[in-house]
Amino acid sequence: MSLQLLVGTSKGLVILKGENNQWKIEAVQFEGLSVSTLYVDERNGTWWIGLSHRHWGEKLHRSTDKGRTWQQMTTPSFKDYFYRPGQPATLKKMWTLQHAGKDKPNCLWLGTEPGGLFFSDDNGQSWKLSEGLWNHPSRLDDKQWFGAGKDFPFIHSIVVDPRDSNHVYVGVSCAGIFETINGGKNWQAKNKGLVAAYLPNPNAELGHDPHKILLCSANPDVIWQQNHCGIFRTVDGGKNWDNISGQNGFPNYGFALTIDEQDPETAWVIPAQSDAMRIPVDLKLTVCKTVDGGKNWRSISEGLPDKFSFDLVLRHAFVKYEKTLAFGSNNGNLYLSDVQDEKWKRVANNLASVNCLATAV
Repeated sequence: MSLQLLVGTSKGLVILKGENNQWKIEAVQFEGLSVSTLYVDERNGTWWIGLSHRHWGEKLHRSTDKGRTWQQMTTPSFKDYFYRPGQPATLKKMWTLQHAGKDKPNCLWLGTEPGGLFFSDDNGQSWKLSEGLWNHPSRLDDKQWFGAGKDFPFIHSIVVDPRDSNHVYVGVSCAGIFETINGGKNWQAKNKGLVAAYLPNPNAELGHDPHKILLCSANPDVIWQQNHCGIFRTVDGGKNWDNISGQNGFPNYGFALTIDEQDPETAWVIPAQSDAMRIPVDLKLTVCKTVDGGKNWRSISEGLPDKFSFDLVLRHAFVKYEKTLAFGSNNGNLYLSDVQDEKWKRVANNLASVNCLATAV
């Protein structure tokens, strides 16, 4: 079985194929266009790609034949919706796609900027805004929902409970974590224990900036979060979050996170220096791993540059598939490692900035 790595860059989609530990670029598609999101639906193998056209805005495509051909799909629309009273909402970016459960074969979730969550029940032929979240009272408050380096808040993470497809969490920057237990009709904040150091009240219910959230398939009550203000983890489905950042603040800040889907104690992050200095800590590119739920962290850096590295890894540019870890940087470098041997190998460079990754078989 050969593994394909889909690399969404600021200048197109790069497809790599791996066999016998050898990787090569197989194709480049959508040349010159920025890839805003990538998703491979594990239920049916469909590839999805969101593109940001400079002149025509956001476009959504899918492929049912592993990228040989693509079909342009309907793009979610905020028509007739208002971001604030008197201010029409406009789609700025598609951030993430996620299937809506194995018992809902034609259903998908899609998260956007400005803070919209869309649902499709016809495999992307049409999209409907989740009004339960859009109409949440907190969304109309500029002190609770606001942009994080963007003009508007955005939904970048969607995780579906494998035990119950009506149970969904989303991550909103900036607002926090929201949960629904009835398929999106109603939503409630799940931010107890999080810290927002940039707010007058760091322990406020809303206004948090999760950078990425992931749920452990083997134990769905365990959810990991790389946050603007640290690394957090919950073991009770979001009722309480614990700060599991490393000792002496390393690792702490960053965007990239991936986890072991079978072992709820194991996760990896790629640290950055700070919000103000979005570069590797001490200019040494490294990956940090925990195998005890964040009690201890250690660096895995063999094969990575140990000085003068300016590579930043974005939130969707770090993935794990079975025993393979892969990440891409804003400087167009692409690294892979086997989970067990923990040695990194650069398999591509001189790419455009890597926005997102996905794996396919």
